[in-house]
This record gives sequence, C-alpha cells and structure tokens, in this order.
Amino acid sequence: MNLTEVLEKCTYIAHHPDELLHQYKKDGKKVVGCFPIYIPKPLVDAAGAIPMGLWGGEINPTYAGTYNPVFTCSIMRSCLEFGMTGVYKGVDAAIMPILCDTFRGMNSSWRAAVKDIPLVAFVPPENRKDPAAHDYMADEYRTVRERLAKILKVEITDASINASIKKYNKQNALMRKFVEIAVKHLDVITPVVRHDVMKAAQFISVDEHIALMEQLLTELEKMPAFIWKGKRAYLTGITAEPDALLELLAKNKVAVVGDDVAQESRQYRSDYGTEQDPFDALADQWMHMTACSTVHEEPVDIRGKFITAEAKKYGADAVIVCLMRFCDVEEYDYPEIDEACEKAGLYCLCLEIDQSTQDIGQTQTKVQSYAEM
Repeated sequence: MNLTEVLEKCTYIAHHPDELLHQYKKDGKKVVGCFPIYIPKPLVDAAGAIPMGLWGGEINPTYAGTYNPVFTCSIMRSCLEFGMTGVYKGVDAAIMPILCDTFRGMNSSWRAAVKDIPLVAFVPPENRKDPAAHDYMADEYRTVRERLAKILKVEITDASINASIKKYNKQNALMRKFVEIAVKHLDVITPVVRHDVMKAAQFISVDEHIALMEQLLTELEKMPAFIWKGKRAYLTGITAEPDALLELLAKNKVAVVGDDVAQESRQYRSDYGTEQDPFDALADQWMHMTACSTVHEEPVDIRGKFITAEAKKYGADAVIVCLMRFCDVEEYDYPEIDEACEKAGLYCLCLEIDQSTQDIGQTQTKVQSYAEM
C-alpha cells in the first residue's frame, strides 16, 4: 500500500468499528470490549480474542439516564447507551478499570443494564509508593485472567501472555515513532488524520496494527520534511473528539504537533515490563505510568511540567486542553496545567468536550481567536 492507501485504511478503521466487529465475529473471533484507559490487552490477545476500545460516540443518550445521571462524563453515558441499545451486540465480554468515581458507578450500572455482555472489572492501586502496590496490581491481573478465561472458555497461558506483551511493547514503540515522524509532515498528517491513525489502534488486532504502522512509517520516512508555517498546538485531555473540533483546527491552519490525549499518545507512554512472570510485567505499565490525570502523583505539578516540556520539544506555541465535561480528574488538573503554561510562555486554550452535543460555536470562536493572534 502507498501512503494514501494506508491513511485511508486508518480512517476507515477509526470510523467503522461496528463493521470490524461484525467481520471479526463472522470470522469466528471472540471480541472483548476495553473501557478507557489502561487495559491489560496482552491478556485479551493471549486468549485469542480481539480487544476493541469502548470510547462511546457522538449521541445524545436516551436510555443511559436510567442508571447514569446527566453529570456523568459523556463517554461513559454513550458507552452505556450503546450497551443498552445493542450497538455492542457481539462483544463477548468487557474489561473495565476502576480509575475514578464515575467508573465506580458505571461498574454497577453496566452489570444491571447490559446483562448480555459480562463485565470484568479491576481496581489499580493509587498509592504506588507502597511496596505492596506492585504485587496487588499483579494479583488484580491474575483475577482478570481467571475471569476472562472462564467467560471465553479458553486457557490463557503464561507463555502466550509473554508473547503478547512483546507485541504490545512493539506497538508502543511504533506509535511513539509515529509521533516523532508525524511532526515533520504536517501537510499530510492533519489533525483529523493524526487522530484517525491513533484511533485505529483501538479496533484491530495488534498484529494487524503493527503491520499497518510499519507500512505507514516506511512511507512517511520516504518523504522530505515539510516546513509548517501556521500555528502549532499540543493537545491534552481524555479525547480530542468530535472530529468537528479537529476539522476546525485544520480550517484555521492549526497543526497538532504532539499530544497528551488519553485516547492517543498517553496509551503508549509506558511499556510493559520484561520480567519472566507475565503478571509482574503487566503491572509495570501502571506502576511506571506518569503525568496522567487518573494516576495519583506527588508533587502535583508533574503533569503540567511534562506537558509544557513536550509542547516545547515539538515547537508548539499553545497547549489546547480538551476538557471532558464532568470529568473530575481532568478538571482537577486544569488549573495547574494553565499555570505551568503561563510560566513556560505558552498560550493555554481550554475547550470543553462533550460527545452528546454538536454545538461547537463557543469552541469555534476560541480557536479562531487563537489562530488570529
């Protein structure tokens, strides 16, 4: 495939997860839904199943309100809506990390409202300084394996998990390399295209995605670097959707040069370990994760320093905070990020994200003002 074909395939994957789900089921594959953000996908791959991201969608939920109040983040509300209305029909199981108060409620809501998709939940340790935290995380993943194996009626061996861990670490490396190369080709890797490349990883097997990324990187490396003369922004948040937001950036000649978006680069920041025991290796990813709103850290300014350093590294002149409405953990971090940007001499633009509304008039005004500065 040439560059255009590879990018078109990424876009198709990112926008048609339902068709991919149906094709996988037609091929006799089992599919496991993966809630945001950090799921032990090697366990799913080792079970011979396809891990598919559950990131909701641009809808105004009708039924989810029976269980989730309106002040629940829109990703969780739309995920529950899709589960209740059959959009996720065919998914054999779902895995959910309990990362915040919303997930705690969602855990019970899903079990009550979506009885045809069994849920496997686990709770990552917040106090990672305690020596027992690593062992606890490993034990949580052992429980996930046990429950997943029972639901899927398969054996998940240590050897198969270790083999899958190597594949996911390779995927991580390829995605980090894409970030480094994409900033040299901002004429081709527009904000929407960049997002589609990142999002495609959520819906196909790791083997398929590795092959796709290797082709993409090969094609990009053949091209001469492009000198971008417009605005250069660094994104942070849970998700940068809807696409209308990214299209708005492109329309105003604002390039995305890097990101700390949970749906995108943040997924690939921390590798799994290399220990012989696969559960110790899986636990390493969480224990080494840093600068994430769902991770408790001290001092509290770690994320702001990380974001501004990365923004400077990629030559950004602004940090755009894609603030998910009603996402407490992201809202807690925003004042500190804003202060860090001010100290670093970076413009900080806060845009509210909500999947349940198509009205981006306020966002359009803010982006236009930034682009005209």
